[in-house]
Amino acid sequence: MKRLLLGAALLLPTPALAESLDVIQVKLKSTCSLPTYLGIVADFNTSWGKAHGYNTRIAVPLHSNDLTIISWLGTTANAEVFGKAWDAWRDAQRDANSTAAKLQARFNDCGDNVMRRSYDVF
Repeated sequence: MKRLLLGAALLLPTPALAESLDVIQVKLKSTCSLPTYLGIVADFNTSWGKAHGYNTRIAVPLHSNDLTIISWLGTTANAEVFGKAWDAWRDAQRDANSTAAKLQARFNDCGDNVMRRSYDVF
């Protein structure tokens, strides 16, 4: 009976419980300082991210094989929220006057994305 109940519980639909983690490794350009990049991230969080359920923190390496690479740690409540935020960000790039496009231009001037990964976090 216990096995039957456990099996039934595993087959029932469950809501997405995993937070989504978006990790982008960034190498800052020689013309951009970490405080400048952090300022752009702060603007991103307040002027765009908050409205889309996306928040970013930056991890600066203390011990790594490459101390010049910082990590963007973007979080959303789940993959569905991330997907909607990504769609909104990508679609807004078509309008050079949009908040997202202006932020992207600032990010492009400051650093180069080296690698991107995403995770479900439980």
